[in-house]
Amino acid sequence: MSAEIEAARHWLVKARNDLLTPDNNLRAKKIPLDAVCFHCQQAAEKLLKAYLVAKGQAYPISHDLPLILERVLRLQPEAERLREVLALLMPYAVEIRYPDEGRMPSRRDAEEARDAADQILNWLKGAMSELFKHHRGI
Repeated sequence: MSAEIEAARHWLVKARNDLLTPDNNLRAKKIPLDAVCFHCQQAAEKLLKAYLVAKGQAYPISHDLPLILERVLRLQPEAERLREVLALLMPYAVEIRYPDEGRMPSRRDAEEARDAADQILNWLKGAMSELFKHHRGI
């Protein structure tokens, strides 16, 4: 296995860990909706960066999902279909973490954010299936 694929798998594990927050919390009685949305954004960011790492490419040190997507598009123009779901997640990168920056998301927002993260995960599975082969926990 290449060093790039191994490094990308580490990003993928971190993204899966981010998805545990929404998965666990959306089943709870009291849901920290802001945390759910934030971790969905974080997972999306790490999934895109995993793709770039697997391809041996540098990724921007940024939470800006459209910026990261532009790097991905250089290698995979088909990823353009992710633009809308990334735009949905973008407000959850920074603004959601601070009380004076934005509104509290609703449960529907949180569910949409989780669905958006799944769409990006599914895209990655199609684009880089080798990341998911013969590896536990991914």
